[in-house]
Amino acid sequence: MDLPAHQLTMTVLMTPDTANFTGHVHGGTILKLLDQVAYACASRYAGRYVVTLSVDQVMFRQPIMVGELVSFLASVNHTGTSSMEIGIKVVAEDIRARVVRHVNSCFFTMVAVDDERQPVAVPPLQPATPDEHRRHAAARVRKELRREMQQRAAALHPVSP
Repeated sequence: MDLPAHQLTMTVLMTPDTANFTGHVHGGTILKLLDQVAYACASRYAGRYVVTLSVDQVMFRQPIMVGELVSFLASVNHTGTSSMEIGIKVVAEDIRARVVRHVNSCFFTMVAVDDERQPVAVPPLQPATPDEHRRHAAARVRKELRREMQQRAAALHPVSP
């Protein structure tokens, strides 16, 4: 399947080494994979190394079990000068029962950097489909909310000289 440069899909089988004592996959395992997927999607789009700036709205909707196939569906939703919002939907598939469940969603902000780890410009995203336009508009709202939360946090905890 050929995906556009701003999208990426990765599927991983959840093995026993990813589980806790109840047979559920550790949330930290999923977070690590999410970061790897966000990195791969953003760096592929930007043609550069990227760093993680923030992670928003990680929602663990349902547990993931050992033995399930987990697919990460990533997309660049919005670009700034050097930053990109990467939206990731996670689905788990019970391969024997053939049941597919939406188990997680989140948003990463990644920044493209040069060899000196300084931010560099990324190509502006040009949404084409109705879904891409919807995701782009929602990403702009989230960007404003992040900015507002930063301002509120700074007001609560001013930096001492």
